[in-house]
Amino acid sequence: MPANFWPESDSYNELDSLLVADLSVQQQRSEEETSNFLSAPSRFQGRRRKAALALTIVWSGTIALHSLSWGYLFVLGLTTILGLHALVIVFAKPRRAPEKIEGDLPYVSVLVAAKNEEAVIDKLVRNLCSLEYPQDKYEVWIVDDKSSDATPQLLAQLVQEYKNLKVLRRQATAGGGKSGALNQVLPLTKGEILAVFDADAQVPKDMLLQVIPLFQRQNLGAVQVRKAIANAKENFWTKGQMAEMAVDAYIQQQRAAFGGIGELRGNGQFIRRQALLGCGGWNEETITDDLDLTLRLHLTNWDIDCLFQPAVEEEGVTNAIALWHQRNRWAEGGYQRYLDYWDLILRNKMGTRKTWDLLVFMFTQYILPTAAVPDLLMAIAKHRLPIFSPVTGLTVTVSVAGMFAGLARIRKPKGFRISTYLLLLVQTLRGTLYMLHWILVISSTTARMSVRPKRLKWVKTVHVGSED
Repeated sequence: MPANFWPESDSYNELDSLLVADLSVQQQRSEEETSNFLSAPSRFQGRRRKAALALTIVWSGTIALHSLSWGYLFVLGLTTILGLHALVIVFAKPRRAPEKIEGDLPYVSVLVAAKNEEAVIDKLVRNLCSLEYPQDKYEVWIVDDKSSDATPQLLAQLVQEYKNLKVLRRQATAGGGKSGALNQVLPLTKGEILAVFDADAQVPKDMLLQVIPLFQRQNLGAVQVRKAIANAKENFWTKGQMAEMAVDAYIQQQRAAFGGIGELRGNGQFIRRQALLGCGGWNEETITDDLDLTLRLHLTNWDIDCLFQPAVEEEGVTNAIALWHQRNRWAEGGYQRYLDYWDLILRNKMGTRKTWDLLVFMFTQYILPTAAVPDLLMAIAKHRLPIFSPVTGLTVTVSVAGMFAGLARIRKPKGFRISTYLLLLVQTLRGTLYMLHWILVISSTTARMSVRPKRLKWVKTVHVGSED
């Protein structure tokens, strides 16, 4: 058996256990200093009660605004405040990334948690093991998370071909999902910087050379690169996801640029080891490890930067049912973090600018869609427009403008060509129509979480691979 293939065992394996016991003093100290307020088990309990309380407040507050004489004036004032915040975001100037690192390149550990990925694992490994970075300065770890297909056999062949490839196979009883897999392999890694990718990722050859220099900023805890849809041309759903990722990357980069909340997106995230250990590692009590880690890093005073270029490619889901399952998981995980850390957010643990930015986007992404149902019912009963129409109009306007700007950044048009801008306009309108599904997803998710116990399961997104 190859030396860099780590077999299954009762916990890790015998050699894994030795490495775990032999953690560096720095790692042990970092873990000992992890803030208890992030890791206490009680923090992740009572989500249903908290969700029910939040839903009650949003619904009753919306109904109350329809009944108050000054309700509409309140909404106009709120729209003005949100509009000013939107202007700050739009006109923020992203930082220029340093072109090279002063001194020695840091060691990088590339991590992938894979489960039943026989269709894409070969292409992924060959891609990751051939990046433009000194071979003695990075390693690739694939965590085989109890695969039942041909993934283990393919990895066994690949590990003989690439010296910097290492494989850890999890025991059948291991839990924690992706977070558990990443936490299990973490003690075995050597990197100062951890790069996490999904199994369907396709990474540009020079990505490490472009991203790693950003970590010269001492307070930078993580970097998220833009996600691109590899099969964007396939149908309406994949084209919509392409536009969705464009507006998301644009907004995230602009938010980070003015000192707001930069967010992780799972695939294509780079994390400083010191920052990860300082916030307790990946949370195994959530279904979206990236969104949860985002708040943990900011709550422990680390920044997250977002890059538009380079981008990591991934497969977009190709039908409405798969999209519904995936987006429901994203929505539930995103909502969970507010329920889990609400007290720390209100205590301004992240600082005023980040806290305000987070609250604004929590309102537009979760509260506003949740309020849409009672708002519409009251509008029908009173024969008038929904009271949150001004805020909704502002949110849609910012989304459309951000989507157009994001798509333009991808295409990088040179000069003014009507055909190019007409194409961008068509893509933006189609993407906006596609994005309407979020209203249904968010409103149904917030309602469901109020009546059903928490769940830590999801429907796996199936990766089929592609020849190109």
